[in-house]
Amino acid sequence: MARASSSRTVAHAIALAALSTLSCNRPTAAAGEANWIRAVERQRLAALVAGDTTAAGPLHAMEFQLIYPLGESLSRAQYLGGVSSGELDYQMWRPDSIAIHLYHDAAVIRYQSDLAIIVRGDTVPVGRYWHTDLYEKRRGEWQIVWSQATAID
Repeated sequence: MARASSSRTVAHAIALAALSTLSCNRPTAAAGEANWIRAVERQRLAALVAGDTTAAGPLHAMEFQLIYPLGESLSRAQYLGGVSSGELDYQMWRPDSIAIHLYHDAAVIRYQSDLAIIVRGDTVPVGRYWHTDLYEKRRGEWQIVWSQATAID
């Protein structure tokens, strides 16, 4: 009887040690993934400011949709087409720190930024904006699916 109790105690200790190892490694893995998503977002912004839709394109899911500060939406084709044609000409897009909630193969990011853009020849002065974006990991790569920008008064 003592031997069975002792075996259960050892098995319990091993299980607890394994769980603590997993929980210790999980934040590190999640932090690495979060940093990767931040890097992808910064890469995307730099490509958009440069007007480089060849670099920006793969970072946007095919069903990408932007809700911009006027409350209207743009599809991926409309958005990247506008950047490519110069109708949407980002002059500057400087994000502050990017907060992330990571859920397996999906992540929601949120940050404030300073942004300046020329839209169809009309200069929009530098302003502060909130950005909330949904990313999904597809075929091993993070892509933005939905994006919403809100002007800060």
